[in-house]
Amino acid sequence: MSQFHGLNVPEDVIRAASAGDAQAHEAIFRICRKPVYTLIRRLIPRVAVADDLFQDTFVEILRSIGTYSGEGSFAGWVRSIAVSKCLMYLRSPWHRSLLWLDDDAASEPPPEPRTNAPAAVESRSDLERALARLPALSRSVVWLYDVEGYTHAEIARMLGRTVSFSKSQLARAHARLRDALGPEAGLRSDDEEKVAREPARRASPMARLAVLGE
Repeated sequence: MSQFHGLNVPEDVIRAASAGDAQAHEAIFRICRKPVYTLIRRLIPRVAVADDLFQDTFVEILRSIGTYSGEGSFAGWVRSIAVSKCLMYLRSPWHRSLLWLDDDAASEPPPEPRTNAPAAVESRSDLERALARLPALSRSVVWLYDVEGYTHAEIARMLGRTVSFSKSQLARAHARLRDALGPEAGLRSDDEEKVAREPARRASPMARLAVLGE
């Protein structure tokens, strides 16, 4: 489940922050920093880049907080800024293009040896590694859909692509995760995905990925 779920910033803190109150700014940072950083790190594995985007996100949040209209949750508004910053980076010609990002021929790191860690810890580590090996665009789609609960229409709009493009990226990401993790991964096959209703998928994200969002 997304760490933004149930995130609550009091309305009086938001109003004070909009008026420029430094203590309110600090309170918003303290409440939101963990979910924001977790989201950014899932979309941007490189720590140095993620740290820069984390700072940029909070600069934007505090600079633009006066534009928050109160329609929709404040947590959702904060999340949208973090997602936008990440996708702007991924689409930037100064870093990588979407076509290059999604090249399945890109080299992958070799699998790491298993350890004697408890099964739950090892399972989580396996999933972490499998997710990190996905092409950046596919990883972004699977995280936004399975954990953050965005619809394909929302993801397509943010990427400037079509709904079918988002769906194909998700199917490819799920197939690669199934190959890496085996049948216990809990991922739907293509046929099962077609049968499933999207609202149900949003309400119940793929369980093992959801654990990484906590």
